[in-house]
Amino acid sequence: MLFLQRIPKLLRWIFSVVFVLLFVMTVSRFIIFWKFNPPGKAFSGSAFIMGLRFDARVVCIVGLAAMLLCAIPFLNPFKNSRASKFWNILIPFVFILMALVLAIDFYHFDYLHQRLNATVLNYVEDAGISFSMMWQSYPLIKITAALIILVVLARLGFGALLAHFQQQDSFYKRKGVLLYILAFFVFGIFIFGKIGQYPLRWSDAYTLSDDFKANLALNPFQSFLSTLSFRNASYDVKKVKAGYPLMAGYLGVSNPDSTILNYERIYLGAGSTVLKPNIVLVICESFSAYKSSMYNNPLNTTPYFNELCRNGIFFDRCFTPAYGTARGVWATITGIPDVASPKTASRNPNAVDQNTIINSFTGYDNFYFLGGSATWANIRGVLTNNIKNLRLYEEDDYSAKKIDVWGISDKNLFLESNKILKQQTKPFFAVIQTADNHRPYTIPAEDRDEFRLLNYPADSLRRFGFESNEEMNAFRYTDFGFQKFMEAAQKEAYFKNTIFVFVGDHGIRYNGTLDHFPKAWTEQGLSCEHVPLLFYAPGLLKPQRISNVCSQVDVLPTIASLAKIPYTNNSLGRNLFDTAVSFQFKSISPRQNLAFIIDHDVHTIGLISNEYYYLKNQKTGRQEFVSVTDNEPVPVNPSTDSAKNHLQKLTDVYYETAKYLLLNNKKKQ
Repeated sequence: MLFLQRIPKLLRWIFSVVFVLLFVMTVSRFIIFWKFNPPGKAFSGSAFIMGLRFDARVVCIVGLAAMLLCAIPFLNPFKNSRASKFWNILIPFVFILMALVLAIDFYHFDYLHQRLNATVLNYVEDAGISFSMMWQSYPLIKITAALIILVVLARLGFGALLAHFQQQDSFYKRKGVLLYILAFFVFGIFIFGKIGQYPLRWSDAYTLSDDFKANLALNPFQSFLSTLSFRNASYDVKKVKAGYPLMAGYLGVSNPDSTILNYERIYLGAGSTVLKPNIVLVICESFSAYKSSMYNNPLNTTPYFNELCRNGIFFDRCFTPAYGTARGVWATITGIPDVASPKTASRNPNAVDQNTIINSFTGYDNFYFLGGSATWANIRGVLTNNIKNLRLYEEDDYSAKKIDVWGISDKNLFLESNKILKQQTKPFFAVIQTADNHRPYTIPAEDRDEFRLLNYPADSLRRFGFESNEEMNAFRYTDFGFQKFMEAAQKEAYFKNTIFVFVGDHGIRYNGTLDHFPKAWTEQGLSCEHVPLLFYAPGLLKPQRISNVCSQVDVLPTIASLAKIPYTNNSLGRNLFDTAVSFQFKSISPRQNLAFIIDHDVHTIGLISNEYYYLKNQKTGRQEFVSVTDNEPVPVNPSTDSAKNHLQKLTDVYYETAKYLLLNNKKKQ
């Protein structure tokens, strides 16, 4: 008690208010658990602990704000008695606002089985209908009466609390200053929410790998604010339905239904006595096609990967739907282009529930390796919430040390992954995401003797697509990492029964002149999305170089087909092979495909075929139709007019469908 008397009265009062607010939030979480907990689901201490951390962020913001306001003598109720009136209005108002939000959150969860988010504001647009629905569904009179009673109790209770601390003894001033500083840091730590590079985010709730637990842990204030910028991230269902026949035909939907918007395609698999192949999918940072050896770049930056491509099935015209790592990971894992704007879909809590074909690999152990932290871009929520039984490895899970902001080096990431994969006794699906080919372009000191740095004149670097020798050497170091990984894997038992897949997360825009590419790569920006795609499995796959256009969204359906895995595809990706695939691969006949591209920077959407690229600016309406095989203008004739009209219609339909599926590709429980 003596210790408490040495704490400044102002701090004791503020912390008391904070604890009251925290207690109320905790009680509301227990109410949600008791009311909505699915039958048979046990009490989740982890969800409540995570929820307590979210709640602490909110109430500590209130506490810190109170501290800062009270730093103004006029507003300090312990220096100016008239300030008590201000606080006896403000604190009860904050409490009632919190109680109102918690009540709305409760009924929102009851109605939609989701915690409160910003889409609730859309109901204001039809305020009359929304109010009628609430009036007929919920006891609004009782709720209003309860809130009025709470207003009175809050005014009396918080007023008495302030008066109680005002009547207490003073404190020792010198120690009080240090305690103010300590309180400031305590509030700051809880507001940040965690120890590490990134603050506590809504996506951390989805590390609980259970939708109800994640919803139970979320705080309605944080979930509302996190979704505020996404409140208009919706779709026009009329446009989706109008274009459904065209989209269903392109995807090959066997049971089209424009009423329920069925996009499911069920693949039974070939059935085989062969051992289930392991899958290693490598998502390669900034793996621009034009910078690499496979496309005759004179700097010969990726000689080892070029040799892998000669011995695998190499798609040399693969495109990512958009620029950016988060968007590339999203498209690869979900099979849906990230058309969300301005922020990525991974940052939208309303889109966190996604189906992925990875879960069709029954009997497999699932791994995701990255050298840094999955908290970046909230990608952790996408991975842990949707990939079943995922073992996620991050920078602190390896023996190798961090070298920069992106964590451990790619070479060490590959070698650490190999150490884990070689110990597996069950088939596995592993994703490895690289990062070194990215500023600050760090080359580890431990590799400087074996990996020889090269230097070229500035004009040569620019001509062949690089800004600096640092960037060029980082690109070469990616190839070095591939080599070290494959050499290590070849020594392990799992290698012979593993399909290795490499795909770039995105390309890099190039504004100069590329000697070996049509002008569309620079003038229409295709260099930004053009990446290599390689399926490599010596002894399982017969080498081929395929120049048919394909997309990042096609990766998982194709992997599942190669592995003979039965799966249901609800995405926009397609299997890149026409025929039933056997591990002998006497022949493979790829079919014509299209690749959708959205450029969020210049506001264009478009489709690429083997011959043409159609794109449209969403702001200006300007349309372009160019060749992707040469630099000649597309001739105007009935054949090209037909091709343009088809791509134009399908571009709009594809875009609207992608917006719809971002929010309606939910995994099946």
